[in-house]
Amino acid sequence: MTKLTNQIVISLAKEFGFDLIGFAKAEPLNEEVKKLDVWIEKGFQATMSYMEKNIHNRKDVKEILPDAKSVISLAVNYYTDHQYSNDKSKGKISRYAWGKDYHLIIWEMLSDFEVKLTELDPEFKSLSYVDTGPVMDKVWAVKAGLGWMGKHTNVINKEIGSWIFLANIITNYEFEYSEIITDHCGSCTACIDACPTDAIVDEFVVDSNKCISFLTIENKGEISPEFNGKFDNWIFGCDICQDVCPWNIKFADQTAIKDFHPIEGKTEIEIDEVLNMDEEEFKARFAVSPVKRTKLRGLIRNAGFIRKENSYLTSNDRNT
Repeated sequence: MTKLTNQIVISLAKEFGFDLIGFAKAEPLNEEVKKLDVWIEKGFQATMSYMEKNIHNRKDVKEILPDAKSVISLAVNYYTDHQYSNDKSKGKISRYAWGKDYHLIIWEMLSDFEVKLTELDPEFKSLSYVDTGPVMDKVWAVKAGLGWMGKHTNVINKEIGSWIFLANIITNYEFEYSEIITDHCGSCTACIDACPTDAIVDEFVVDSNKCISFLTIENKGEISPEFNGKFDNWIFGCDICQDVCPWNIKFADQTAIKDFHPIEGKTEIEIDEVLNMDEEEFKARFAVSPVKRTKLRGLIRNAGFIRKENSYLTSNDRNT
């Protein structure tokens, strides 16, 4: 049996492909849950009713693992330097969905990592999450020193920016805990200023009802005409607030994981192709892609909105 130390865990995490590793004490997130409650009271969760559930688990990870002592927070860089064509006949896909679904990749990495830690010390117990459970993953990443919370509500790391996927391991093990990194956004409001739908209603507060990512992915209804002329051809997700972040402009670096690179080199999809797509084509095309989350009907809705948006913009240009 090997006594696990921070250095052993960090070295192994690097071996399994994780770029950032930090450690936080498993303690109640009292202040963070208060902010979450206010966010929900204001209706900023839109139709994501799951955000209103299991608040006790979000507040205290000991509700999930009773003998929890630490949270190991991990991050994986997914940035690639591929770009968009800005062809209006194509819809843009968010960078995180260019390649294979990150859940499939990180779940496997986590599983192998946890198995190895348990082999070293059979007394090591853990439960892990990749943004699919009632765990405040961004909060734990900040507490574990991976970065600070940006005004766009994404975690920013000094070395690689905010193009990162997060994972957390709740464990019964005690570690030396990481130092929290202070805020380095300063007076910058680039993300707030760039959001075309004004979804970042205040620093560190996003109204999902206005967010293009929500509207094109989680949203099950129609897209309101109030957003005409504001989508900039985003058909699945949106990266505007991260694209303009100075930390990403300066420090974003290529991921080492090939599966995060665009499938067949595609960062966009033809609008006409989507509008004429059937269920069989959709399932084949996006079998291992996050795009499958929106389902065919959602993708067709998005394509139809973009087509109307471009007609709206063309009409406005003619009238000016």
